[in-house]
Amino acid sequence: MKHNQNRRVLLSLYAAASALLLTGFTSVAAETDRNAEQKSYIREELFQWDFAETAGGISGEAVQDTKEAVQAAHTAYLIKVEEEKKAAEEARRLAEEQAAAEAKAAEEAAAAQAAAEAQAVSVAASEQELLAALIYCEAGNQPYEGQVAVGAVVMNRVRSGSYPNTITEVIYQSGQFGPAMTGWLDSVLASGSYSDSARQAAADAIAGSNPVGDCLYFGNGNWGLQIGDHYFH
Repeated sequence: MKHNQNRRVLLSLYAAASALLLTGFTSVAAETDRNAEQKSYIREELFQWDFAETAGGISGEAVQDTKEAVQAAHTAYLIKVEEEKKAAEEARRLAEEQAAAEAKAAEEAAAAQAAAEAQAVSVAASEQELLAALIYCEAGNQPYEGQVAVGAVVMNRVRSGSYPNTITEVIYQSGQFGPAMTGWLDSVLASGSYSDSARQAAADAIAGSNPVGDCLYFGNGNWGLQIGDHYFH
């Protein structure tokens, strides 16, 4: 009996202690929850205050400065785009002009070549032989360039408009070439005794080779372009 009584007393004390402990823990937990809620509220209040203060701190002047900076950057971009566009157009224009100039130069060269070929075709074989004979008489002892130069003078006269328009008429024009006036030219032509270099020089001159430009005269003077012993002017 006494043992059971003691057991009930112990159980009662244990229950009371448990209740006290649970009550204490519940109070502590409740207090903790209240503190957490209060801290959360304070944080929300502080956040709302900081945001309001920050937003309010942005002045109208700062906003205007930002707008102006954006506008300036946009304007600079548009100017850059326009400059690049103009540069590309200028480069394209220059390329087109260069291409046109090259095409024109090619056309002129082709026309000159065609004219030279036409001139060469129009010269009869007998006239080429006559020119070779004259070159031999006038410059047979001169360097090859000097021989071509004599032929070029004759061809310049043919094309000039101030002299007859054929090789034969230019060579036999009165008072122009000494070998033609003395009969030496006819003798060389009849015998075919002129050199191969004179014959080739005549062919080159007729084809357009011209080391003396637009010169119409040559002789043993002391002025003009000198080639060998002759001066061309």
